[in-house]
Amino acid sequence: MKNLVATLITLFTVMTYAQDQKQNPIPQINVAGEGKIKVTPDQVIITLGVENTGKDATEVKKANDAIIDKVIKFIKQSNIPQSDYQTTNVSLNKNYDYEKKKYNYVASQTISVTLKDIKKYDEFMMGITDTGITNINGVEFKSSKIEQYQTEARKKAMLDAKQKALDYTSVLNQKVGKAILISDNSQTYYPQPVYRAAMMKSDSAAAEVKETLAIGEIEVTANVQVAFILD
Repeated sequence: MKNLVATLITLFTVMTYAQDQKQNPIPQINVAGEGKIKVTPDQVIITLGVENTGKDATEVKKANDAIIDKVIKFIKQSNIPQSDYQTTNVSLNKNYDYEKKKYNYVASQTISVTLKDIKKYDEFMMGITDTGITNINGVEFKSSKIEQYQTEARKKAMLDAKQKALDYTSVLNQKVGKAILISDNSQTYYPQPVYRAAMMKSDSAAAEVKETLAIGEIEVTANVQVAFILD
């Protein structure tokens, strides 16, 4: 009986508080804040692809595996740790050619390679083309200190939100109190430049290694939505 009475009292108290909140809402201000940090990347992820087409599934797969074997051997010769390269896709499909009215097979594999020393990019790319790869699907820039920069961006976003709240309330002669709700809406964008044929080897043995990568900057962005109590 005592437990029932206690439960009823608690329920009544909660309902009364909720009703009071509806009748007397807490004065507050909701603002959005943004923090941006521009960073020069020091790492790059390269996605390599190999594709073969033919009439016989077994032969097509063997041809594809032979090229992949060369690719992996080159990666190892480049002193890239095993943890920094990985097969991301393997497929063997039977396709119908409506023009020739016959079937063929397409074997493909994709390998992702992380270069933690971005200065090795040009040398690696010129060498990997000799392995027989058919596709370079793109590059993605990274930073080894991304977590540090994300922390800085979040702090800037909160400062931006607080400053906005101060700007709005200053004309009302009110003060910004403590934050009662913070929502993180952050996303990080990594630019992905397109690989072009200009990075192929020169016919001249004495040719210098060309610069073929525009590194640019990574923009680390943090976005928050903050509700402050108004005093």
